[in-house]
Amino acid sequence: MEPRKFRTLFISDVHLGSKAAQTDLLLDFLRHHEAETVILVGDIVDGWRLKRSWHWPQGCNDVVQKLLRKARKGTRIVYIPGNHDEFLRDFPGMHFGGIEVADRIVHEMADGRKYLVLHGDQFDVVVHNARLIAYLGDWAYDTAIAINVVLASIRRHLGLPYWSFSSWAKLKVKKAVNFIGAFQHVVAEEARRAGVDGVICGHIHHAVMEDLDGIHYVNTGDWVESCTAIAEHADGRLELITWLVPLTTDKDRPESASVLDFKREADMQAA
Repeated sequence: MEPRKFRTLFISDVHLGSKAAQTDLLLDFLRHHEAETVILVGDIVDGWRLKRSWHWPQGCNDVVQKLLRKARKGTRIVYIPGNHDEFLRDFPGMHFGGIEVADRIVHEMADGRKYLVLHGDQFDVVVHNARLIAYLGDWAYDTAIAINVVLASIRRHLGLPYWSFSSWAKLKVKKAVNFIGAFQHVVAEEARRAGVDGVICGHIHHAVMEDLDGIHYVNTGDWVESCTAIAEHADGRLELITWLVPLTTDKDRPESASVLDFKREADMQAA
């Protein structure tokens, strides 16, 4: 099967060095998708995890070698570091094996639209809270009843009023959603200040394309859980691709191959 060809591919949050990195799926994706330009939107290497405990299986080498081979064959590859691979931020403008390093760029689509491309951790005042709250919310629901019983007994013995852990957890989950929304609007505002039409970022592992008050906000997602990438077609259309099942034969195809471009979805809804 011939690879799908695009003008640009945007990939972020691979977290090479983390045991959760989906290197097999990313390699399969890279085999079946080609582009004139590949923009790596940060956290490709998880330097934080590697500092704590070295974990670098063959799959990590394979991903790096695949990208280097693409660069040797003429693909332009731009690496925009994130917070987990921030060590590369000391080398803006440098080339490593044909891969360019940049803090942020403005990418012009084929149709003339301009997008600010950055990782997004610059707005971490939102994200750090969202991660903690989301984690607490996940396990709070499963253990809420048992915890409520224990806490109620303890608080009763201490002469304290009743306090519901489950209600607190639900409140935190709602706040997590609000934090994600706040992150999106803060990043969109950065794009507005830059005088561009949209922004492409990563960092929060939440793939989406949507219009935020006239700014097209695009998040590339991640290759830890969602396995998503953003592709620019030859005419400038953007497509959100999800790659959860390896494409092993010409007839096989991932069950959730892609989600159509934001503009096409809007046109379909309008129709």
